[in-house]
Amino acid sequence: MTTTDIREHGATGDGVTNDAPAIQAAIDACHAAGGGTVVVPSGATYLTGSIELKSFVELHVERGATLAGSGVDADYTTEIEVSALSSGVLNPANDHALALIWARDAEHVAITGAGTIDGAGRHFVDSDNGYIYRCPNRRPFTVFLTGCTRVTMRDVRLVDAALWCVRLTGCVDVLVHSITIDADLKYPNADGIDLDRCRQVRISDCEISCGDDAISLKTCEEFPQYGITEDIVITNCTLQSTSSAVVVGVDAVADIRNVVVSNCVVRGSHRGLAVNLGQEGNFSNILFSDCIVETRHFSDDWWGHGEPIYVSAVPWHDKVGKITNVRFRNILARSENGAYIAGHEKGLVTGVVLENVRIELDRWTSWPGGEYDRRPFEQGRRSTSTPRPVCTSTPPPT
Repeated sequence: MTTTDIREHGATGDGVTNDAPAIQAAIDACHAAGGGTVVVPSGATYLTGSIELKSFVELHVERGATLAGSGVDADYTTEIEVSALSSGVLNPANDHALALIWARDAEHVAITGAGTIDGAGRHFVDSDNGYIYRCPNRRPFTVFLTGCTRVTMRDVRLVDAALWCVRLTGCVDVLVHSITIDADLKYPNADGIDLDRCRQVRISDCEISCGDDAISLKTCEEFPQYGITEDIVITNCTLQSTSSAVVVGVDAVADIRNVVVSNCVVRGSHRGLAVNLGQEGNFSNILFSDCIVETRHFSDDWWGHGEPIYVSAVPWHDKVGKITNVRFRNILARSENGAYIAGHEKGLVTGVVLENVRIELDRWTSWPGGEYDRRPFEQGRRSTSTPRPVCTSTPPPT
């Protein structure tokens, strides 16, 4: 295994020159030598457009180094057609998304180090509308890995995402440990981690703060060859989101099953722990346990209305699958709204259990309340409610 410094291949680290060709040359050389570590050395900012990870290569960003995404569209040589910005349905008329760090069908790839990866979101803002930015569709994913096996992300800090920060599609055997994601809370579609049609994934000890969903599980339309999302463990994370902290669903046209979320703290979010089915997938065997949740009302520009727990099976477009076997256990919540559990018709939501769940209703913002948010249900955004002051669940029957 070799260790390659990107400066050996011409990287300048002046923060102005596009160092992508030099970084790519270092990755290619490391891959050709059988694998190893490509080092982004400390003490400098390396501006870059799209770079492709290769099998058996670890991209190591040293403490004190910044790998900074370019604000120039032409520097992004990787374009991807996605449904993320067209209501969960592919629309060829939409601009394609871009990618900063990407890989396809690679194995044994890693992104590590205590340095910083800057997703360049500030360069892709059209206007500031008060509580949310308006942005073009054509902007970069910070990390987008597709069809990869044995993936590791560890310790790195990712900031200023312009779109989904870490998107893993069709990846198998994944470890994401002790990373920090710090995105602008006004930035739309800047999710933290998105698992799309992935299997055998462990996310642990991460700190995530972002505008859109902090951690989201999906089965998007554009990559059907990768099958379903299953066998996912999320634990020991602290999460903040202007939308949902953890959400199973929304962009899901295939099944999601066998998911455990435990020992997480949710703070200052618009929605807490969510299972949100709006398309044709079926969700089953989902466990949320030992979590502390704080949710509040906020601007209608963002999905959610303070629900600490949210389970919904309502069609986004025309068809919707079923939710079965979802359990919330040992959840302590302080919230400006109550839990919401609903199906569009009888039989769509079954086997939901709340065990040792306590929701204490409080009020600390000035935003209007008294409603739940049913988006993305296209036939009605709001559902009026009058929640009780305190909700405490009882153990299920034995």
